[in-house]
Amino acid sequence: MVVTTPAATASPHWLTPSTAEHPQRAGTSHAAIAPYGTFVAGDGTEIVLSVQNEREWVSCCRTVLDRPELASDGRFDSGSRRVVNRRVLEEIFADVFSGLTGEQLEQRLTEARIAHARQRDVGEIGVHPQLVARDRLTEVQSPVGPLTAVRPVIGLEGRSSRMDPIPALGEHTDAILEELGYDGPARGRLHAESAV
Repeated sequence: MVVTTPAATASPHWLTPSTAEHPQRAGTSHAAIAPYGTFVAGDGTEIVLSVQNEREWVSCCRTVLDRPELASDGRFDSGSRRVVNRRVLEEIFADVFSGLTGEQLEQRLTEARIAHARQRDVGEIGVHPQLVARDRLTEVQSPVGPLTAVRPVIGLEGRSSRMDPIPALGEHTDAILEELGYDGPARGRLHAESAV
């Protein structure tokens, strides 16, 4: 016979207490901060932004949205009210942002001192302006030809980062096996058995 206790049947802490439902996926938004997440400018540029305090909210209304009256709107005049009214707030942002280019939106966010960044796909990350400006990109050789690679995050002054060619599949197998103590015949057996 199995005896259950209240502790054994209680919902896990990550479930909503009143309904025991799993939280919904929220993409780049934040459960306790609004506005927070990815917004789209009129030219399709995606910008991730975060307004986390009242100074930022007032500045965002005045400079980014050009709607200073929203700062004192009862639906949005505190962080918790902005979260409760997230959908309406996001509709206002979408409406204003649809009339701006990504560059214009970034200029306004910078002027308002609002944390933001352009959302980029993998291809764009490879040519990110900061990587280029900081000389973080280099070229390495590979079995398929030269490839662009990112230099290590940490470097030592006066020393260049070691960026050896990318080895071909199995190129160093015998050297590693030899280091591990496998002699020629032993390595030959491993190859014959397709173990390496």
